[in-house]
Amino acid sequence: MFDSYNRKIDYLRVSVTDRCNLRCTYCMPAEGILLKRHDDILSYERIVQVARAAAELGICKLRLTGGEPLARRDVAVLVRELKAVPGIREVCLTTNGTLLAPLAGALRDAGLDRLNISLDTLDPERYRQVTRGGDVTAALAGIRAAREAGFRLTKINMVLIPGFNDDEVDGMREFCRRQELRLQRIRHYSLHDHATAEAAPGAPGPERPLACSACNRLRLTADGRLKPCLFSDREFAVDFSDIRASLQQAVRAKPARGVSCVRRGNWQIGG
Repeated sequence: MFDSYNRKIDYLRVSVTDRCNLRCTYCMPAEGILLKRHDDILSYERIVQVARAAAELGICKLRLTGGEPLARRDVAVLVRELKAVPGIREVCLTTNGTLLAPLAGALRDAGLDRLNISLDTLDPERYRQVTRGGDVTAALAGIRAAREAGFRLTKINMVLIPGFNDDEVDGMREFCRRQELRLQRIRHYSLHDHATAEAAPGAPGPERPLACSACNRLRLTADGRLKPCLFSDREFAVDFSDIRASLQQAVRAKPARGVSCVRRGNWQIGG
């Protein structure tokens, strides 16, 4: 599929839940969130139906996100079913890693291709601060388990928060080198203002978010809506009587450049 700006759309990010066991300061509000009801969340069967239709239209890469995708039961079952969809070449998953240790082997056995693990700091106290109570040792155990399960080219997603952890980049880079991981720096941005995600002209900076001109993705929310753009409130409910048409509608609606998303938070979209 190509959008109106001749960008090839071959990547679908799938939020499987809006629940998370952490409360990261840049993702969730301090006062907490109103979770979706179980009946409002897409079943695995319906997610696979969307994946099949997407693959028929040229989507070849899927990424499972949340919330925290490992907070949803039996996610390895979903991975196995998605890997069996003709045309899907890669199924990946982004996780905070704290629930990964007991699940890494099952995910690998199910065919999961790659992992991205969110880790903004190696300092235990800073980790507790940014996650509002998380334990960095659980995330590190997840990283070890992933390597032992056979995952390679695992990326560490590090959100750079000015004045908080931007002094740790060299240390994180060395940690990744020793552990055979790949560091991916993410700009600290607000969904309310796309300008916060952009690098200053000519300045080297974080690897993510990508420039709008390079965007190749759609997003499926846990409650069954397609988002053409992270920085936009525009979204479309999936019509399960004609999923292909819903996907095509979302692709046609992709803007050249996002501006602002105020109706959803990061935990509902999966980044």
